[in-house]
Amino acid sequence: MTETARIEEFQRICAALRDAVGQRIVGQAQVVDEVLICLFAGGHALLEGAPGLGKTLLVRTLAEAMSLRFSRIQFTPDLMPGDIVGTNMIVEDERGQKRFELAKGPIFGQLVLADEINRATPKTQSALLEAMAEQSVTIAGEVHALEPPFVVLATENPIEMEGTYPLPEAQLDRFLFKVLVPSPDEDTLVAILERTTGSGDATVPRVVDGPRLLKLRALVREVHIASALTRYVARLVRASDPSDEAAAPSAKRWLRYGAGVRGGQALVLAAKVHALMRGQAHVGFEDLSRVAYPALRHRLIPSFEAEADGVDTDRILAALLEDVPMTSDRVAALANP
Repeated sequence: MTETARIEEFQRICAALRDAVGQRIVGQAQVVDEVLICLFAGGHALLEGAPGLGKTLLVRTLAEAMSLRFSRIQFTPDLMPGDIVGTNMIVEDERGQKRFELAKGPIFGQLVLADEINRATPKTQSALLEAMAEQSVTIAGEVHALEPPFVVLATENPIEMEGTYPLPEAQLDRFLFKVLVPSPDEDTLVAILERTTGSGDATVPRVVDGPRLLKLRALVREVHIASALTRYVARLVRASDPSDEAAAPSAKRWLRYGAGVRGGQALVLAAKVHALMRGQAHVGFEDLSRVAYPALRHRLIPSFEAEADGVDTDRILAALLEDVPMTSDRVAALANP
């Protein structure tokens, strides 16, 4: 299959997945695209939004459309790490002999929904770290590989903070994207009410399966990005670090910590997926700018001054992108540093 044919097939699959999700989800086109970018890039996503906006339904629908084994973990303050990863149990066979047998936890799904992840204690939240980073879990000293493709889509409610435990920076950094799920406008809300209060439920077609998804991820890695654009990403990451000599004025004023290496990796990988979605075999300006906010917003740690002034990370990121502009002249200059 030629490169052009592979790219066209990628676009067809993306369009079919959008249509499949649209059978149940009204609106939220940007949210759907950002979650798809995570899936094709091989990363995990953190979805933040008020209750009732369809986050759980979106994840379940994608699992059906992609023929992935769906698993849901409802995080609560009394949830323990063993409830997530599983535990060894003593079982007795028909001959009366006893042995240890692994009772697998919900983490052994392929598309895992970590619902209201900030309601569990840090000890329980950390049970996801190895799974998200290594695609495996360790139980009683034995490593168990998770079946690929393995993706964690976590949700959190930004409104109700009582009884919650903010995710530590090390765990936030494991998420490729932080996706903001907005409230619907009036027309969208009307459509939601009409669809969800009637009879019947839409059937979601099977668009792609796990092995095909892995092949599409391999295609993403083949997308070309010019060295000047890679250098731009590196300088943007450095500019976000207030302790770096190349720090931007906005970072020195409003940030305690910057994006880091994983931020740069997320930006490049996500831009490659977005380029394929546009039918391109190389990354352009529009790809980097489109994915900058979901790829970096959760990696910037505001300073006390920013928190006191009510300056959120999206506003800081906007200022940072102005300090390190993305223009043709800029890239031409980066090509010959």
